[in-house]
Amino acid sequence: MPEEFLDVFFRGDELTIAIGFAIAIIGGFLIGVERESRGKSAGISTYILVIAGSMIFTYLSANVDPNSTSRIAAYVVAGIGFLGGGMIIRGDAKKIFNLTTAASIWVAAAIGMAIGYEYYFLAILGIALNVLGPRIPSLAKKYSSNTKQSHNDD
Repeated sequence: MPEEFLDVFFRGDELTIAIGFAIAIIGGFLIGVERESRGKSAGISTYILVIAGSMIFTYLSANVDPNSTSRIAAYVVAGIGFLGGGMIIRGDAKKIFNLTTAASIWVAAAIGMAIGYEYYFLAILGIALNVLGPRIPSLAKKYSSNTKQSHNDD
C-alpha cells in the first residue's frame, strides 16, 4: 500500500514542477517589487499568484488532456482579462488609471503559461519585459529632458 500511495503522489515530474514554481515565485517577486515601488495596487502577492496559477492551469491542461491544451489556456486568458478589466479605473477628467498594471497582469499570466508549457527562456524574457517595460516611458522622459537641457546650454 505505501508504494501505491507514493506512485500516486510522486509522478516523476516533480523537478519540472519545482523549477516552474521557482521561476513563478522569483518572477512574481521581481515584477511585484517593480509595481510596488511605483505605488501600484497589484504587488508581489498578486504577481506570484497570477504567474503560479496560470502555470498550474497550463501544466495540468498539457498533462491531463494533451490533445486539447488550448482550451484551458483560452480560459486562463479570458479570466485574466476579467481580472485586469476590474483593475482599470476611469477618473473624473476622463483619465484612465491602472492600464499598465492591467496589461502587466495579462503578461504575468502569459509568463505562467510559458512556464506551464516548459518554455522557461520565454518566461524569463517575459519577466524582464514586465520589470523593465514600465520603466521605459520615465527613462525616455528623463533622456528627453536631458537632451533639451544640453541643447539649451549651447
